[in-house]
Amino acid sequence: MSDLFDRDIKRIGTNSTKFDGRLSTFGNANVMPLWVADMDFAAPAEITHALIGRATHPIYGYTLIPESLYQSLIDWLWLRYQWKVEREWIILSPGVVPSITTAIMTLTQTGEQVIIQPPVYFPFFSAVTKTDRQLILNPLHLAKGRYTIDFDQLEQIGANARMLLFCSPHNPVGRVWSKSELTQLIEMAARHNWVIISDEIHADLVYPENPHRPLASLTGNPENIITAVAPSKTFNIPGLHLSALIVPNKIHRTAITHFFDMMHISAANPFSMVAFETAYRSGTTWLNELMLYLKNTRDQVDGYLAEHLPDIQLIKPEGTYLLWLDCRALNMNDKQLKHFFVHEAEVGLSPGALFGKNGSGFMRMNIGTPRHNIMIALENIRKAYKRVKIRSGRIL
Repeated sequence: MSDLFDRDIKRIGTNSTKFDGRLSTFGNANVMPLWVADMDFAAPAEITHALIGRATHPIYGYTLIPESLYQSLIDWLWLRYQWKVEREWIILSPGVVPSITTAIMTLTQTGEQVIIQPPVYFPFFSAVTKTDRQLILNPLHLAKGRYTIDFDQLEQIGANARMLLFCSPHNPVGRVWSKSELTQLIEMAARHNWVIISDEIHADLVYPENPHRPLASLTGNPENIITAVAPSKTFNIPGLHLSALIVPNKIHRTAITHFFDMMHISAANPFSMVAFETAYRSGTTWLNELMLYLKNTRDQVDGYLAEHLPDIQLIKPEGTYLLWLDCRALNMNDKQLKHFFVHEAEVGLSPGALFGKNGSGFMRMNIGTPRHNIMIALENIRKAYKRVKIRSGRIL
């Protein structure tokens, strides 16, 4: 199976955001693209075969969502997390970010406070500000190479908040939250009557030592927790745009569904539905092999940085295929960091500042690519840093 993940697949010329968008994004079409969060691996063969099978029927008309699709998600969540989800809780949508924005619009009022925990997935910021809600920050705390939730500060700012956007596992810092952290968050939310939107799109992408626990599965009363899930990151099918909200509260469910109906938003795409159900029915073996491969890559990056680039510290992820790199010891500002990686090393990473001011001095690297690409990128960074140091008169 590792041969599958080691294989280079040409993506240039496929209208790939990650590859064909390099010039417009970085101003350099030659960077190795390790930025946007999709992988360079072939999706599970079962998904490809199912899509081909559907494509052989030459009519692609309006499509009903089969009950078997809902059941595939229910079964996945039970077998993987022992989380019993009721069929009526599930709302399908074309994507997690539109779902989060819809939940904000339907369950909060203009001007109400919504909490986020930066550095965090950057659409969280705009989902709040562009809906005219008040953005409240509960920055994560970094100590000894690990991020934690600042519960004391969260308690202080939370009294007037209506909603918390929670990222679990966390993008970009890679935390898989512990049971005690999640329980404490649930208790605090209950005291303040927050609605929590828990973005768990990376839930399946965790390393063996750090099991994921769905937030809503840890309480007997999940009425104020809405969970966003999808097979898109797990099985590398984000371009097919199908996700699910799990909404136990009937009033919340009705409000969200009404908004989708009002906007004529439909998730009923014949190809995305085939891929969704097939992924959850047949993707386990592929996913297990993927996580072993990614763990090996993560650990090799950790070892390489420690030996050859000690001024870049890896915040070692417990989940996701995204690495959060602490580059503050390079003594470059964010503009200089961007120039260094793009034009000196020719490696396209996501600037940490995108994820909030707490991300200043950091970069996010996507390791969802054949491992030899990652090692080439690291070597390019090492050589570029050596050149920069020589020019500055500080020879390595």
